[in-house]
Amino acid sequence: MAESFGELLRECRAAAGISMGDLAKRVNYSKSYISKIENDLKPPNSTLARICDGVLDAGGALIEVANEMRARAQSENTLDRRQMLAGAGAVLGIALAGGPRPILDERAVAGLRASFEQLRTLGMQTSPAVILQPLVTQTHTVHALARGNPEPVRSRLLLLAARMAEYTGWLSQEAGNEHDALSWTRHAAEVARTAGDREIATYAYVREAGLALYRQDPMATIDLARQAQRLGRPGTRTFGLAARREAQGHALAGDRTAFERAMDLAAEPPNTSTVDEGGYPVLGSTAPDPVALARGWSLADLGRPGEAATLLGGELARVPLANRRTRARFGVRRSLAHALDGEIDESCRTLAETIEDVAHVDSSTVRADLRELSRCLSRWRGHHTVREMYPELSRVLHRR
Repeated sequence: MAESFGELLRECRAAAGISMGDLAKRVNYSKSYISKIENDLKPPNSTLARICDGVLDAGGALIEVANEMRARAQSENTLDRRQMLAGAGAVLGIALAGGPRPILDERAVAGLRASFEQLRTLGMQTSPAVILQPLVTQTHTVHALARGNPEPVRSRLLLLAARMAEYTGWLSQEAGNEHDALSWTRHAAEVARTAGDREIATYAYVREAGLALYRQDPMATIDLARQAQRLGRPGTRTFGLAARREAQGHALAGDRTAFERAMDLAAEPPNTSTVDEGGYPVLGSTAPDPVALARGWSLADLGRPGEAATLLGGELARVPLANRRTRARFGVRRSLAHALDGEIDESCRTLAETIEDVAHVDSSTVRADLRELSRCLSRWRGHHTVREMYPELSRVLHRR
């Protein structure tokens, strides 16, 4: 039984009857680099692990060992839950302090919600820096108004404030601030409980699972997503979102069987509904088929980049042009899948179609995949399409 990634890679290569030189050509890394990996002189990067797993048909074993090595090497940044909640409360404070709070009717509540929807629409198309401050101010105001109004307006305002806080957390993640993302997400759960609704409280675990996914932590992703499925009685949509996130965690861990099992749960028709069933705007993605997009995303993690690129290409054609954030996120993922599959011309072509969306939405999470794509393409710097695309890629990747 191999005790290290290098030993396992050597065993898989020998079982496939492939020489070190041949493997180096297939994965487009130098033979000397592969030698250093096999002799444990260098740690494997996640890209190499996934490519080798696919080429050698290792069934996720190489991905799993690489993940375990990375997990051991990383120091955990554990945030105390109670401190985070206290911090969220301190950030929110009480808007409108020192003066009388106006009494609102349902028409006024609908107007506040419409204002929030406008900010969400803008958030699909531009940088978080443009709307975070107005969003925070609006969330303060709605939360404070709830405290001064009788039922049923009070609960309606609390539900809206909870949804706004959850969205603020997501935008904070997009801006690259995980601390604020956790704080706002957990605050949203507390406000929702106060209003007597547990749906956002359950969804908060889905959001935290998403943060773990972007940290490349498959075990935390899976655990948090499963908690969301078990907590209380989540609605069909939230349950589906949680199952989809669990599937992405299994893909990151290289477990194809568990991935398919979770995707089967996520693919139930009720789970993909975007109907607003509660007192606040719908939670999660409103993309035409988020389950198919998630599958395309995950196939690349499972060492099937060709399938990933094909599926993502078909699904991206259905995403509205106005939703630049979704197009940027999955467009870069498609280009990365092409690069991992060795289709360098197609990777650069699709990136050229996506790069302006990436520049406009200014997403920290999208840049994580863009950096990975840059590393992949850097191994093909002599290729003419890479030479043409690289200056623009570098401009967007390094812009502030």
